[in-house]
Amino acid sequence: MTAHTASRPTITRDAITRAAARIAGHVRRTPVIDVRVDGVALPVTLKLELLQHAGSFKSRGAFNTLLQASVGPGGVATASGGNHGAAVAYAARQLGHRARIFVPEISSPAKVARIASYGAEVVQQGENYNAALALCDAYLAVSGAAGVHAYDAVPTLEGQGTLARELEEQAPGIDTLLVAVGGGGLIGGIAAWYQSRVKVVGVEPVTCNTLHAALAAGERVPVKASGLATDSLGATTVGKLMFDIARDHVSSVALVTDDDIRNAQRHLWRETQLVTEPGGAAAFAALLSGAYKPEKDERVGVVICGANTPMDVFGQLIG
Repeated sequence: MTAHTASRPTITRDAITRAAARIAGHVRRTPVIDVRVDGVALPVTLKLELLQHAGSFKSRGAFNTLLQASVGPGGVATASGGNHGAAVAYAARQLGHRARIFVPEISSPAKVARIASYGAEVVQQGENYNAALALCDAYLAVSGAAGVHAYDAVPTLEGQGTLARELEEQAPGIDTLLVAVGGGGLIGGIAAWYQSRVKVVGVEPVTCNTLHAALAAGERVPVKASGLATDSLGATTVGKLMFDIARDHVSSVALVTDDDIRNAQRHLWRETQLVTEPGGAAAFAALLSGAYKPEKDERVGVVICGANTPMDVFGQLIG
């Protein structure tokens, strides 16, 4: 990893603690379970964030943002591959705001349906997340709506960091935490909380390797995202805020294939009866595939971060 002079982190532990107090009562304290994995000596702790409201960790950042925002008649708007949009739609409904969610054409039908189920207006246009974001930014400029960025905003990262604060209370003995990476809001918030007291390892598909590429280059670089988990892990670059945190506090990035992810989805269903989306199973795939190999005495945790997958597709996967 490229050495650099550490800067004062934008996302502080005190701010994450305040965020946790702010969103308490609006989000779930998701459970942890220990499982055995072949080839791993000690039990592996799974943080079941897929059981969060709206089916992913994104509800933490959405509530932390909207509870501080000044929301007028224009309501709220955001761009999303799917999970963030569902979280914002859910939070907006709970707080009494109207919401418009911009999603790209590649978004999963299951995620689009979930967004609509919370009463939000869905605009599905553009070939990828960046195209949807451009449409959202244009709408924000003329509508007066309050924007909620999916991963590159301080309230978002502080909200996602509450997951790590919660996990540290539930599983204080873990040495290493595996976290899937898309735009980097989740791993950025987690790494900001742990401040290298726990080894934080990113996991990305080989076809959506934005953080891996950025750390190798020493700067944020664009990546053409493709593959099974594109709708949740398909950002073309990682966020500016998280990248500074990652250079200081993310140990490494493991890469997994689409087949590795499918195997992880099957394993999680077979062994724990968890229905996971591809992005939600990606971090666990690093353990099963050997992309990340823990030491004999290393206690590993894994964030299982999302559940929003079409059930007909999932049924074919496990059938």
